[in-house]
Amino acid sequence: MAIDVKSYKKRFLQDQKPNINLVPFIDILFTIMIFLVVTSNFSAVDSPTQATDGGATGKPNVTDTSGNAEYYIVPVANLHKVTVNGVDKSNAISGSAVGVQARVMDEGQVTIKPGEIVIVTPDGISPDKAVQRPKT
Repeated sequence: MAIDVKSYKKRFLQDQKPNINLVPFIDILFTIMIFLVVTSNFSAVDSPTQATDGGATGKPNVTDTSGNAEYYIVPVANLHKVTVNGVDKSNAISGSAVGVQARVMDEGQVTIKPGEIVIVTPDGISPDKAVQRPKT
């Protein structure tokens, strides 16, 4: 009795549909995703010196600037009010930003709220010198 290999191959290949097993792909994808989440850094601290100083203060780092800046531009979304030592200085706003003197940023207290900045200056700095309208 002869075996008909040709008809068997033909029937076998017609019944088989190619299938792709996605389980290993999903396993590898989740493994990569877990690795990225575990190794990511989600803290707001930019440098080790900020971590030892008590965390991020929001003040610019001196090494991040180029040259001696007298004023730092502080942009705030929908900025509509700037208060310096209780005095309204909203006229210093230009394009939702205000220029704050470097000494005030370093030694004073700058509180940023949604649409508002409240500044307490160190001794010897008047509210007029503490903020300035940014030049466009």
